[in-house]
Amino acid sequence: MAMNLIGRNFLTLKDFTPEEIRYLLNLSADLKRLKYAGIKPRNLEGKSIALIFEKPSTRTRCAFVVAAIDEGAHPEYLGKDDIQLGKKETVKDTARVLGRMFDGIQFRGFKHETAEGLAKYAGVPVWNGLTDLYHPTQILADLLTIEEYFGTLKGISFAYVGDGRNNMANSLMIGCAKMGMDCRIVSPKSLFPDKGLVKEVEAIAKETGGKLTITDEVAKGVKGADVLYTDVWASMGEEDQMAARIKLLTPYQVNMKMLKMTGKEKPLFLHCLPAFHNNETVVSKEVGAMEVSDEVFESKFSKVFDQAENRLHTIKAVMVATLGPK
Repeated sequence: MAMNLIGRNFLTLKDFTPEEIRYLLNLSADLKRLKYAGIKPRNLEGKSIALIFEKPSTRTRCAFVVAAIDEGAHPEYLGKDDIQLGKKETVKDTARVLGRMFDGIQFRGFKHETAEGLAKYAGVPVWNGLTDLYHPTQILADLLTIEEYFGTLKGISFAYVGDGRNNMANSLMIGCAKMGMDCRIVSPKSLFPDKGLVKEVEAIAKETGGKLTITDEVAKGVKGADVLYTDVWASMGEEDQMAARIKLLTPYQVNMKMLKMTGKEKPLFLHCLPAFHNNETVVSKEVGAMEVSDEVFESKFSKVFDQAENRLHTIKAVMVATLGPK
């Protein structure tokens, strides 16, 4: 299925139809096969990519850099101390400068409004590598991993367990709804997702045959789930809330007991990483595992490193689709 996404921004999956997301997933799988075969099409030959990082990253940075180089582009890393974004220079002015010099811009940072501002004024595609509201490149990798494991997305039951109002929960709800999946957000009531977004997602699910459930009951939320997904209990910038989150979210830890509660023989476990799964955590050696037990993390059900690798292939697809030849 040919589709022209040239010039499009990639800020949230809300902006893309199920058919466009399907196209990106198919392109990701194609580019992954080519890489494994040692073939590099170099679709982005001669392009230059700006990588703006207000927040540090392992997977997002490495995936964008390797994806760009694989396809023949030059990536330029711009950390928070390398440019004047939001300090001596406005987002609007930064966007207009970078848009004159680069063919595409990745932004990973705090406020989603910053990504929107860059997209509005840059005149070149802007890709969201993570903001406070959304993490769409991660969701593409998640969807590709689920499809590789089950052979389909349609009808898959998906349970996200933990902090239900962070950027991952937001984005997973949207992605699952777009692809007609049965999505459950399982979290304490105080961490339920934004009601306005829930209404938007419910409307999407109604059109695609998907389903959305928001619950604080673990047994209800994970029963029949094909996929269990979790994330850290305190996002970047919320470290001061960690003690309170541990107390609140301990009943929501993904462990073998929870996997058995799904009633599935081969449930899939996913995590966007980094994960606090053993006593080597940087939070506290006394705390040990938090959002997922080490037993689950290291089990045959866990495909977190396939998922991490798929960041590369899906990010490559986004850049090729929005910048590459028609």
